[in-house]
Amino acid sequence: MKIEDEIQGRFRNEYHKGVINLSYTNKQISYEFAQSLKRHGLAEQQYNVLRILRGFRHASPLSIGFIKARMLDKNSDVSRIVDRLHEKGLISRVENPKDRRQKHVAITVKGLDLLAQMLSCELEIDHLLKNLDETEIKELNRLLDKIRNKED
Repeated sequence: MKIEDEIQGRFRNEYHKGVINLSYTNKQISYEFAQSLKRHGLAEQQYNVLRILRGFRHASPLSIGFIKARMLDKNSDVSRIVDRLHEKGLISRVENPKDRRQKHVAITVKGLDLLAQMLSCELEIDHLLKNLDETEIKELNRLLDKIRNKED
């Protein structure tokens, strides 16, 4: 369905329409993803931290700053997210012996097991883009990179 039909609105121009369309689509996908994560007792930012810890476990333990630099939401309160994940037993958190303000963070076996169980969430998210074939997905990614001005 076209964006103007979805929101029953009009746009100043195609650029305005593009921004609204991108924002609206992002909110739809984020909502579906959040619902999927909720079934596993996680928020999107918590899931993001777990994925970072799993992806960089060869370099473990990681600092809060290292995690924050790789978060999708740069405004995340990583310390609070780490506290919540630690309370759930999904990560370990130890003070840095050289600097007590720093924390060493690593994913636990329980955290790895949860992520393994959540493969279905990832597949559900892939399914949200089912209307696009692989060539279109590559083009979408190229265009999104270009919007962020990271493409040559």
